[in-house]
Amino acid sequence: MRGTNGTGNETLSHPEEIENSRYSQAIYVTNVAMVSNLLLTGFKLFAGMAGNSSAMIADAAHSTSDFMTDIAVIAGLKVARKPRDSTHNYGHGKIETLSAAFIGLALTAVAFGIFWSGLQKVLAFYQGEILPAPSRVALAAAVLSIVIKEWLYRYTMVHARKLRSDALTANAWHHRSDAFSSIGTMVGIGGAILLGGRWVVLDPIAAVILSFFIFKVAFEISYKNLNELLEASLDSETYRSIEEILMSTDGVLGFHELKTRKIGNAMAADVHIEVDRNLNIVDAHEISTQVEDRLKEVCGSNGHFSIHVEPCSNPNYYSEQEGKNNGHRGS
Repeated sequence: MRGTNGTGNETLSHPEEIENSRYSQAIYVTNVAMVSNLLLTGFKLFAGMAGNSSAMIADAAHSTSDFMTDIAVIAGLKVARKPRDSTHNYGHGKIETLSAAFIGLALTAVAFGIFWSGLQKVLAFYQGEILPAPSRVALAAAVLSIVIKEWLYRYTMVHARKLRSDALTANAWHHRSDAFSSIGTMVGIGGAILLGGRWVVLDPIAAVILSFFIFKVAFEISYKNLNELLEASLDSETYRSIEEILMSTDGVLGFHELKTRKIGNAMAADVHIEVDRNLNIVDAHEISTQVEDRLKEVCGSNGHFSIHVEPCSNPNYYSEQEGKNNGHRGS
């Protein structure tokens, strides 16, 4: 049974307006990142070619992947913001989760590319190949990349937490992965310039080490969002909060069949609650409405809640009630 609070369309439009504003902010944040990535990629490519740095050219390719995932995130958010319709009764929020999962998989590919490229250079070096020494313009590009990408990470992560967006969180970590790869590039280029000779190998070694950090982040992002696409339950803390609400709501004598999941940014829960079988339909409906309102306080006003009301199945409850009633009559 699903309760309404009798305020008409106005109460329904408010959560929709909040969601629309949330998606608009998320798209704006991603647009800032996309423009920054485009400019940074162009500068890195120029610095890599002019500065004789294959590491910087590879770093530019990494920034290109950031630019492409920015486009994917924007496209996903624009679809996710579409309101519910006759064929998508729960909205289009899963697209946001799909975008985040895509970024996680893209990060995995980027991490593998950095690892493989760095490993090949290390092996080639120890087989006697002479790696080219880069120039200072490539070093300057690496430093600039670290500063910009770390700023983009912090800027995007602040808004991701504020807007509770998995897609923005994944994209923020993609920015940081680029900063990590640029640190490896900076160490390699700086070591080659300052130390010269055999220290050129610092670049690919650092890249191999940093690729494992990127792998870790990519796995966490992919696992979380692919799990949500497979209808995984909400986290244990939220699940316990929902159970506490059900157990503490007046009139709820028990519950079962509690199922939870995420639909994009929204939380969803289905549950059967048990009430006194002697209640009329109006009072039973009021209890279900109270449960729904309390769930929205914990899970957000954009949540989806299906509450089925059943008569209490515990015979002891009715025996106790009859005993109380007989006691009152006897007194």
